[in-house]
Amino acid sequence: MKPSRDIARLLEIMAALRTPVTGCPWDLEQDFSTIAPYTIEEAYEVADAIHRGDTDDICDELGDLLLQVVFHSRMAEEKDIFDFGDVVHAITRKMIRRHPHVFGDQKQHEAGMSKAIWDAIKAEEKAEKAARHAAHGTAERAPSLLDDVPISLPALMRAEKLQRRAGTVGFDWNSVPSVMDKMHEELGEIEVELNAPEQSKDRIEDEIGDLLFVVANLARHLHIDPEKALQRTNEKFRTRFRHIETRLGEQGSTLQDASLDEMEALWQEAKTAPKGK
Repeated sequence: MKPSRDIARLLEIMAALRTPVTGCPWDLEQDFSTIAPYTIEEAYEVADAIHRGDTDDICDELGDLLLQVVFHSRMAEEKDIFDFGDVVHAITRKMIRRHPHVFGDQKQHEAGMSKAIWDAIKAEEKAEKAARHAAHGTAERAPSLLDDVPISLPALMRAEKLQRRAGTVGFDWNSVPSVMDKMHEELGEIEVELNAPEQSKDRIEDEIGDLLFVVANLARHLHIDPEKALQRTNEKFRTRFRHIETRLGEQGSTLQDASLDEMEALWQEAKTAPKGK
């Protein structure tokens, strides 16, 4: 079997990997739940390649991400749930529906996309999803406004989306100072738990979670993406720590040999070093 630009070849490869006896033992053992973490990981690797501006890697990582879609589709096809064609049909239908100002009639072209039209489209999609769940017997409870905020999102990103969704019905702080007050309150509650006669890791974890949730809310009120802000700080930390390692190496020393004071001095040096040095 040779490589190809045709999606049909990728579908054939996946089918071969999942064929009992002659297929790949590892691929045959997988199911939706075991593959899901790889799907998330591949999406992050696409984002990382984009961040680095490595176009070759972007191409490779998009291929890995596409494989995840094909893998899930093949497993579903084996269970007669849906196949890759159904996935393509679903997304093309959704894109056409969500862009009536592009794919609709002349009047829709002239009207453009308004918030009212967008809200109506989203409402229709939610109603259809609820009907599908009801038909399949998977609707165990009344739908919630927060149902479609995925639990698999990074925690800060999910916090921001949950808060934003709740804010659409007025469940929100009305000012930045009020969020700041809540943040100070949560810091105080952490101090209380830390100073308790008998510390509880669960209670401390709860309070730290509350603080992070409020920080995400503060970022949202300031129109800052909390996930992006933390990623930026992570990269800043990595760069400055790398500076410490480099400078110690230049001095004939290592991280293991250096004292905390020496590392702190180099950390401060890194903060004032020109970018890119």
